[in-house]
Amino acid sequence: MPGLHDVTRGRLLYGGDYNPEQWPPHVWREDVALMRDAGVNLVTVGVFAWAQLQPAPDRFTFDWLDTVLDLLHDGGVDVALATPTASPPPWLGHHHPDTLPQGPDGIRRLYGSRNQYCPCAPAYRAAALRISDAVAARYAHHPALRLWHIGNEYGTTCHCDHCAARFRDWLRRRHGDLDGLNTAWGTAVWSQRYDDWAQVLPPRRVQYVINPAQDLDYQRFCDDMLLECFAAERDTVRAHNPTVPVTTNFMDTYRHTDGWRWAAAEDLVSLDTYPDPNDPGAAPRAAMSKDIMRSLGGGRPWLLAEQSPGAASWRPVATPKRPGLNRLWSMQAVARGADGVLHFQWRASRQGAERAHGAMVPHAGPDSRVFREIRALGRELAGLSGVVGTTVPADVAIVLDWDAWRAAELDHQPHAGFRYVERLLEYYTPLWRDNVTCDFAPAAGALDRYRLVLVPNLYQVSAAAAATVTGYVAAGGTVVVGPFTGVADPDERVYTGGWPGPWQDLLGVRIEEHWPLPDGARLDVASAALGDFTATTWAEWGESRGADVVATVRGGPLAGRPMVLRNPYHAGTAWYVATQPSPDAMHRLLRRVCAEAGVAPVLPDLPPDVEAVRRGDLVFLLHHDTGRVEIRREGHHDPAPH
Repeated sequence: MPGLHDVTRGRLLYGGDYNPEQWPPHVWREDVALMRDAGVNLVTVGVFAWAQLQPAPDRFTFDWLDTVLDLLHDGGVDVALATPTASPPPWLGHHHPDTLPQGPDGIRRLYGSRNQYCPCAPAYRAAALRISDAVAARYAHHPALRLWHIGNEYGTTCHCDHCAARFRDWLRRRHGDLDGLNTAWGTAVWSQRYDDWAQVLPPRRVQYVINPAQDLDYQRFCDDMLLECFAAERDTVRAHNPTVPVTTNFMDTYRHTDGWRWAAAEDLVSLDTYPDPNDPGAAPRAAMSKDIMRSLGGGRPWLLAEQSPGAASWRPVATPKRPGLNRLWSMQAVARGADGVLHFQWRASRQGAERAHGAMVPHAGPDSRVFREIRALGRELAGLSGVVGTTVPADVAIVLDWDAWRAAELDHQPHAGFRYVERLLEYYTPLWRDNVTCDFAPAAGALDRYRLVLVPNLYQVSAAAAATVTGYVAAGGTVVVGPFTGVADPDERVYTGGWPGPWQDLLGVRIEEHWPLPDGARLDVASAALGDFTATTWAEWGESRGADVVATVRGGPLAGRPMVLRNPYHAGTAWYVATQPSPDAMHRLLRRVCAEAGVAPVLPDLPPDVEAVRRGDLVFLLHHDTGRVEIRREGHHDPAPH
């Protein structure tokens, strides 16, 4: 099976998105010369070139792309060639207005931007496959081609009649008949029972609150439709040359596309990531995204497909990266398993919506701070070829579940500000600060090789997930489970008899009420084992059912209620945290849990702003205060040659 190793060929990939259609031919030659100077060996071409490749429904113009690919190949630069289907040309929307996406408000979004397509519209799908087939037929055996890049940043949703028809078919397959649908959606509530499939619609603008089960199923459906689009284009290009690997670029932690399912459908995992240089928590956020990508690919190396060398123009305040920060975050990607570091984009656009976006060749040209840093980074990465193909070990797994994420953030949950990714970060960041490397795992995935499993939130718990985690602990594993967990099943049917549903015995606790806290409210929590602390956002009214109580509320209506519990279960240990402890308290808790579970840091006793990651036989030390990067051989303190 083709994979990233077919693209890297023993070297770290380096480059970015290249949009030659925005520039005259004499600039192309200058670009190739500058790429060679910067050490660029891979560029992504054609992502937004549909209108240039097919300027009218029955006319294709490939001559310009022939020239570009030949120039790149002659210059020693390989190509990730895109199917340009994320941004249809105006003629498609003009001739086929039903391909334009419709919002839940019933308003169609017009052309004049990008992503203006309905994933279910037959005319869009036919046009997308036609251009994909034409591109593949012409270039599948071009010597510059190393990788297919399908679409771009999938996430477009639509609520039109095409989607309604496909949604009904999808629901028939999922729920069987109308009785099954009515049961799954709980339509006895608010007199919503359906007696004809024609009555079933996507979630559209309604008078009050949409049925949450309908909303959740539609999110799943939209994910499936986008994955269908991806798979159809993937199969189209593969038919012309099955030896070329296929990928698409994920957008950080993104709720609309289930990374576990998408990663299984491609040959390698790719990430677009744009941490905010003004965010003091950017480094752990970026590290978490990179660990997720490595995990989605089963621990194999992955590709950093996009980052900005400078500013990200879509931010309200588009502050560029300070000197050295692009190198630091690029090295963080390599340390956490990336075999390639690409950027958006190669040369800054003079016009259009991204004219203020950073680029490897900025508006100031090659005589600039940014390009000098790009050139230096290219040379440094060229000396790190020994890391290619190596893996990143981890003793800790964090459960990441897209269905639970979507469900926890549905309307009319107890706390409208409860955010799933923030819950992940609350558990991930203390371990990042202690230089404990984490993988991510699906809720019903293989957990036995980990010493410790963290479940920051699993609002929906399926029977498979319940059995997997219970069996892991019974066999000797350690788990820490966060609040608002085990509330409902995958049909958004609330468990009765107390929470966390099927995990009450595992955790030795029974929760009667969720007790979200208003903004600014603080719980005083007493704990002899962890030290007293404050907690925010969330609490629960519960009681121990055999677990040891580690921390309790002091004062107020929840006085005496347990907030942290530890339950020996068969050969393992299960912890339950019923609130959001302060960062310091969470750090103390997880440090204790790691010690009990036998989890050790990559390197102990490092300064607070130094991140250490082991990859292969190298240890990367990333100094987030100074921007310095050290790379050591395992067991040596002297820098590794690179």
